[in-house]
Amino acid sequence: MRALADELSRGAAARREELIDLVRTLASVDAPSGSGPDALAAAADVVAGCLRLPGARLSRIPGTQGDLLELELGPQSSDRTLVLGHYDTVWPAGTAAQRPFKLDGDVITGPGVFDMRGGLAVAICALRLLGPQRLPLRTTVLVTPDEETGSAGSQRRIVELALDSRWVLVLEPPLAGGRVKTARSGWAVYRLKIAGRAAHAGLEPERGVSAIDELCDVLAHVRGLARAPLGTTINVGVIGGGTAVNTVAESAHALIDVRARSVAEMQRIDDALGALRPIRAGASLSVQALHSRPAMERSRAIARAFAHARSLASLLGIKLAEGRAGGTSDANLIAHRGVALLDGLGPEGGGAHSEDEHILVSSLVQRAALIAMLLANPPEPQPAVDARSCGRPPSP
Repeated sequence: MRALADELSRGAAARREELIDLVRTLASVDAPSGSGPDALAAAADVVAGCLRLPGARLSRIPGTQGDLLELELGPQSSDRTLVLGHYDTVWPAGTAAQRPFKLDGDVITGPGVFDMRGGLAVAICALRLLGPQRLPLRTTVLVTPDEETGSAGSQRRIVELALDSRWVLVLEPPLAGGRVKTARSGWAVYRLKIAGRAAHAGLEPERGVSAIDELCDVLAHVRGLARAPLGTTINVGVIGGGTAVNTVAESAHALIDVRARSVAEMQRIDDALGALRPIRAGASLSVQALHSRPAMERSRAIARAFAHARSLASLLGIKLAEGRAGGTSDANLIAHRGVALLDGLGPEGGGAHSEDEHILVSSLVQRAALIAMLLANPPEPQPAVDARSCGRPPSP
């Protein structure tokens, strides 16, 4: 394996300009999250073009937010490696023209280069380095159009492929210093709606039931569900209600953001919100889960995958480290099912979702070699895991 590591390191370095061109191509087209298939069609075309590799089979699966791009190559083994990425970004249409790709020394800037055009580029380069003949397992690359908005249209296919895989390599950006992500907080968004009864605030306020007053009191209880020492946070990010200042409010609503580090904590909050009842006679309430991704806990399967990757990285001269992320990714959708995975395999950089988003060319080269090494040397099959022992995510 030492000879292979040396070969891949040299090969990735020789493809430096190719990697830069890949990022330039991928970042040249907008892919505004949540804007629908038409808005993402051009990006799907560009990514699909970059994924066309000798000996590979590329499928485009129509989805509610755009095409899912599924590439398969390598032997038709009963087991597989899944490489998971997305091509949507948070940036609106027109951003690629307003703030285009720029190379300055070792730094590339541009919309989506860190999250996750760079990750797509290193995976494509890694596959080109190896070619299908040196992949020991059937290898599937799934690139989705809706990760930034919750993956509602992609989740079923992600889970289906992941459960049929020996391990999953996720192309999200790494933590500072190139650390991969072996744990992530879970995330859920809820809509709380209150119905009251309208009345004139001056003539007969006693006939009214204020939905706004009810909302304030219920939210005081909801905020008390947070457990900061456990990493469980609750943020009421949006509220609204009422129609006029002199009218007792008939309706009110709030959007609630929940983050937690464990599946159990996510479930505790979900259960508590589902058990909410109105405080005032005449008021009613409802709670709807809009988005949810369960916490990604550092399971035994993830720990083994990291240990295997760290030993392979050392052959490349890379000291691979790990850490926890506060945000979520599609890895959250599968970790609680006992899947072995590595998240945060994209190149180093920073500024995700901000105008100073950037990646390092030197890290592009390094990550291309690393991913090629991982693809060429999958871990031994894991013992069977009962997904029920890993907890369950909040109800969708």
